[in-house]
Amino acid sequence: MRKLSGLIAAVGLALGVAGQAQATVLPVAGSLSLSIATLPAITTTWSGTGSVDVTATSITGLTAGVLSVANLTVPVTDPAAFPLTGVFIPSASNGTGNFSFDAAGNGGGLMALTGSANMCLFSPCSAPPPANLVVPFTTGGANGIGLGGTPITVSGLVNVTLTGNGWTTGTVSIGSLTATGSPWDYGAGCGLGCSVTLVTPTVISTNIGASAVIPSFATLTLSYVPEPGTLLLLASGVAGLAVLGRKRMSQ
Repeated sequence: MRKLSGLIAAVGLALGVAGQAQATVLPVAGSLSLSIATLPAITTTWSGTGSVDVTATSITGLTAGVLSVANLTVPVTDPAAFPLTGVFIPSASNGTGNFSFDAAGNGGGLMALTGSANMCLFSPCSAPPPANLVVPFTTGGANGIGLGGTPITVSGLVNVTLTGNGWTTGTVSIGSLTATGSPWDYGAGCGLGCSVTLVTPTVISTNIGASAVIPSFATLTLSYVPEPGTLLLLASGVAGLAVLGRKRMSQ
């Protein structure tokens, strides 16, 4: 009976260690890209400077501000888009991210893209850009890109309305353009390669004729990288279980 009790205790210890490894705040790696219509995507990468709480069904507490860009100009050369000549992004970064998934890894959640963009009208964007429309990506942490909620409207010579959405692992579309995510593949055998791709669509509506609707997609890719200490702790727990099991069985 004592042998059985000891073996059960050892199993519990090993499972407890494994459970901690699966729900510990861990460094991550990933990238964030923003595509406006058919223009080249703007991409920034994150290589473990922040952290995230990882479990089989959630990624929460993703560190804010670790994916950021500054002073980026995206020219718009299509004559049909006139008077829109370009977009200048003085700064943009990610807010705190929280995502949840079902047993198949499908789902999504909220993560704001903070910052703003200058809609350059009638003349090319420059540094500093002309004083044209400034469109915030989010307002008050309640609506905008990566959040959804009430559309953001900016009025001026040209009226701009930005309609954001939350993040999803599914397929989203605006007109004929689409973007597709991929499920959270956390699970047995995924090792260091557990990853997920989330997408969020943003509709930018204007009163500029051919540019009345400007589709935009943001894509977030994350993979978690367990710290060596966490892996060592898990390995030690499993090794201890094996040793204790052999010792008990031989008595």
